[in-house]
Amino acid sequence: MGAARAAVGAPGLGSGEMAVAGRAAYCWVQGSCPAPGRWPRAGFPGGVGGVAEQPVLSFAGLLRQLRAEARLTQEELAEAASMSPRSVSDLERGISRTAHKDTALLLAGALSLEGPVRDLFVAAARGKAPPADVLAARQHVAPGAFAAAATRALPRDIASFTGRGAELTRLLGAMDGLAADGGVVGIHAIDGMAGIGKTTFAVHAAHRLAPGFPDGQFFLPLHAHTPGQRPVDPADALASLLLTAGVPAQQIPPELEARAGRWRDQVAGKKVLLVLDDAAGHEQVRPLLPGTAGSLVLVTSRRRLTALDDAAVLSLDTLPPGEAAALLVRLAARPDLRADDAAVGEITGLCGYLPLAIGMLARQLRHHPAWTPGDLAAGLAVAWDRLALMHAENLSVGAAFGLSYTDLTPGQQRLFRRLGLVPGPSIDAHAAAALDGTSLDEARGCLEGLYDQHLLTEPAPGRYQLHDLLREHARTLAAADDPAESEAATGRLLDYYLHTAIAAGRHITTWNLDLDSLPPVRPPDCAPPLSTRGRAASWLEAERANLHAAVGYAAATARPVHATLIPAAMAGFLEVGGHWDQALALHKTALTAARRASDRRGQARGLTLLAEMQMMTTDWAAAPATLQQALELYRDLSDQVGQATVINGLGRVHRATGAYRSAAACHQQALELFRNHGDRCGQASALNDLGIVQHETGDFPSAAASHQQALELFRAIGHLYGQSEALLDLGTVQRLTGDYPGAAATFRRAMTLNRDLDDRYHRPYILVELGVLQRFTGDYSAATFSQQQALDKFHDLGDRSSQAIALNELGLLQQLTGDYAAAAASHREALGLLRDIGDRPSQAGVLNSVGELLSRTSATGQARDHHRQALGIARDIGAALEEARALEGIGHSYLQEGNPSHAGAHLRDALAVYQRIGSPHAHRVQETLASIR
Repeated sequence: MGAARAAVGAPGLGSGEMAVAGRAAYCWVQGSCPAPGRWPRAGFPGGVGGVAEQPVLSFAGLLRQLRAEARLTQEELAEAASMSPRSVSDLERGISRTAHKDTALLLAGALSLEGPVRDLFVAAARGKAPPADVLAARQHVAPGAFAAAATRALPRDIASFTGRGAELTRLLGAMDGLAADGGVVGIHAIDGMAGIGKTTFAVHAAHRLAPGFPDGQFFLPLHAHTPGQRPVDPADALASLLLTAGVPAQQIPPELEARAGRWRDQVAGKKVLLVLDDAAGHEQVRPLLPGTAGSLVLVTSRRRLTALDDAAVLSLDTLPPGEAAALLVRLAARPDLRADDAAVGEITGLCGYLPLAIGMLARQLRHHPAWTPGDLAAGLAVAWDRLALMHAENLSVGAAFGLSYTDLTPGQQRLFRRLGLVPGPSIDAHAAAALDGTSLDEARGCLEGLYDQHLLTEPAPGRYQLHDLLREHARTLAAADDPAESEAATGRLLDYYLHTAIAAGRHITTWNLDLDSLPPVRPPDCAPPLSTRGRAASWLEAERANLHAAVGYAAATARPVHATLIPAAMAGFLEVGGHWDQALALHKTALTAARRASDRRGQARGLTLLAEMQMMTTDWAAAPATLQQALELYRDLSDQVGQATVINGLGRVHRATGAYRSAAACHQQALELFRNHGDRCGQASALNDLGIVQHETGDFPSAAASHQQALELFRAIGHLYGQSEALLDLGTVQRLTGDYPGAAATFRRAMTLNRDLDDRYHRPYILVELGVLQRFTGDYSAATFSQQQALDKFHDLGDRSSQAIALNELGLLQQLTGDYAAAAASHREALGLLRDIGDRPSQAGVLNSVGELLSRTSATGQARDHHRQALGIARDIGAALEEARALEGIGHSYLQEGNPSHAGAHLRDALAVYQRIGSPHAHRVQETLASIR
């Protein structure tokens, strides 16, 4: 936090006061003063010249200057000197013109003044010495070196220092490294953004390390970010270091290289600790480094000192939430605050866990006892400009950021401002080039420059991110730009996202929406090459959060084209990637934007995609109404392909709720519409869905034919996702008809294709079917592994209906291995899920599974009850396989009770259904009947 304090500045010397101080220093070095009017006009900060009527430096100005050099606020100085903040304030404002000797001694100690400087300071405080003499004695510099102010003592350590344990451990380990590394000076570059606490950390570490450096510790501010002051020249810094080390001024050579050599000679063979604070760059630091082993140098900088040879880099990040909360509580010093308070966590989060911001708000809480943390958190949360609320005395977070901004080139400054306009959380060079209207190389260069200045982080290779408060600062700066230029910049970025998303989406289409229906676009020149499905998927995943934010921004700023088409382009990727909640939100936003713009085609598209996600998330109550609205719009638009897509979706809804006849009719109608329009992708989709209805109603030959036709169509058009699903469904029919080797081969092909596509949606379905096949072939261990994998993946997707299917299969395996208690729990959980979502076909299957379990435990009456419930559902919806299974279960229950007559009747009914649908289970029932005759 110390570095940030220096950056925003504390009241210091005015230009006239600096002139007088500079003259005093000049006279002290030269041994005499020039005649009036003959002062040298070069080399004195503040423009030292021959103006005799410059104001005389007061003790108030002296105290302000020395406090600023020590990186202390008035409150901190008062605490260190065991005084009240009001007393320090009165002295600095000149209300109290002098101080008692004891007070002066306490202030001198708090300011780390020693020797003659301390004596002169105490005398000046009592009105017995001119303050300029204090500054001259303190500086001990030749003309031109006024800004360099090395001290032989470290600044005061901060009592409230909190956290940074890992960083401290690493840095304190430097002592061991120095002992082991014979001829190398230990150099540690501590970098980080403004306000991160670099100086506070370096000073705290230096105090911990100091005992290991008996030949002295030096602290030198290099003023890269001190308002109104140029960064210290290396030659002036060396002069200050030499004087502080005891070298007479007359023995300090004038040239930089000679001074650097004299400094290396001075500390050769010694063990010194040198802290160089707020460095502008490696050129400023390199001449100041000792030349022999045994010394340690800590350099703090807002820049990444990548060109500083042999330096170990320690980049400070924001505080972890727990440490941030602890810091706020320590600095606020209020008994009613605890680190685990929700409001404390909210405040530190709104501060972006930045120590400087946390410290300022903590002091506000400390000095406003009537404020509650909840009030402060609420105010921050709704503030348009949080930075304006983060201040203490004359310090502010915004001013600290402003000093970093001034270090940038004009091009970097422009990009930084425009980054405040970006709606998403991160950006790469391609998007930055679009935003800034520059080439890709220029964008990369500017981003790297901002990164080097710690104005951006790089959470992933090539992806950059602004800290929340830096984003607000950039947005504030951008508000002063020409609105037309800012509007054009955001427009270029949205165009880039739209065009590139459509290009990527064409590689990951599903049959629910063909991107060929979207307007043809040419991605901008700065767009990345997306020539393969893998590259397209990687880009969509990397940009997923940004695209979502862009859609929200486009909708809020009346850009309906971007708000409706970006979600459409992302639809297939979000579906197969399992990002269903995000897809739901995006399609709702797109639908709202289309309605506001009276875009009927956009509304129809949005409704269709929304219904798809409603079905995938088992919202069977909402999906039919959504599809019906889409169908009416497509009819008004005379769009046959749109109508066919929606009608096919209605068929899937009917199938899921057990209305198989209606489902088959919808798929047949959709198939005819697709055929009339020559849409092969749509035909394949409708055929495959029709095949599922056919095999669930026991028409296995027709189902196999439908799936095979769909597979061939998908292959003809190169639709890999369609091929994967058609293979899954074809393998299921092969398994149901007893072709276990054929099913195994088909499932392997489906899984290979699925892995190549990284299709998270269909993979667990393949695992379920593979597990069922393994169960039928007696490999219970492999089957259990497959079903558990499937269950975990369904849980991650939030697919409750499919979770129930996997749970039921696990229950059947647990029955076969004799773990009846676990089986009961699995079936019970599955049945609860299915009843919640109204999935009747799957309920029939689970009820039959429970009946089979009860028969195993001789609860035959209860077993019959469950099979009869399953039989009622199966006959109502036409689920032939579950009908036969229920009849077989009832027959077995009677057989267990010694009632062969009733058993035989039900088993014969079951056999008839199994034989009608071509199920291999018919053989099992025949054997049972033969045993009871």
